[in-house]
Amino acid sequence: MSRFVLSAFADEIDPSLQTQMDVLEQHGIRYIEMRGVNGKNLTQYTLEEVKSIKSQLDRRGFRLSAIGSPIGKIKITDDFGTHLELFRHTIEIAKIMETQYIRMFSFFIPKGEGPLRYRDEVMNRWHKFIKAAEGTGLVLLHENEKDIYGDTPERCLDLIETLNCDYLKLVFDPANFVQCGINTYPDAYEMLKDHIAYMHIKDAVLSSHNVVPSGHGDGHIKEILYALKLRGYEGFLSLEPHLANFVGFSNLEPDSPLNMMEEGGPKQFAIAKEALDKILGEIGG
Repeated sequence: MSRFVLSAFADEIDPSLQTQMDVLEQHGIRYIEMRGVNGKNLTQYTLEEVKSIKSQLDRRGFRLSAIGSPIGKIKITDDFGTHLELFRHTIEIAKIMETQYIRMFSFFIPKGEGPLRYRDEVMNRWHKFIKAAEGTGLVLLHENEKDIYGDTPERCLDLIETLNCDYLKLVFDPANFVQCGINTYPDAYEMLKDHIAYMHIKDAVLSSHNVVPSGHGDGHIKEILYALKLRGYEGFLSLEPHLANFVGFSNLEPDSPLNMMEEGGPKQFAIAKEALDKILGEIGG
């Protein structure tokens, strides 16, 4: 039995938390992968401020699917001490927010240099993340972001197998893999399927790397979601539209009522949600 639960990077709708919740409510979505709140990253708030944000969510019946943290999204050559402290702070935020997942990365590699040169340092830093999260009940989700150590399925698998930690799992982001020139399905999916605990829903075109609505790029989102359904996946599909510069929707879907909406974050989100709904309808999800 599979179960897809929809969530979203609501800061792509609007910086205001209230507007984010208003729009998500219209789409029947009750989970947020929280990244930006009122113009600032969640991890930059004090714990008292986080408690206030949590109260606002509770009053409206919203919960977090994950903290969309920037942890690991620095250069591998940058100072790590202050970043580790930020991670410890993020752990405390996750406890207040009553969410199981923290989204993370594996450090940007200097341009023109081979990722394997920095492999030991990446693993060393991630061992410290794992140690800091030990006993918390949290799951650390590594996302395959472009230009970090784990931007290929091979190096994502290397992280998982080397660190050998039962609370380290993968976010699978099809668009990010496409932008790295990787075939998401079956290649990347088959390599990583046993470790996928969370999905980001965005698509991209291989030739241009442009982000497009799901099903209109080369991310094979329909095939991946159908394969996950057959495996009995129970977890989040987190909409991360990245469609701010996308202007071709009226050509793709000329009869959609969304074409009548005012341009802006709510419209871009509605486009992304409609595209995902179409795929889910086709696979019976």
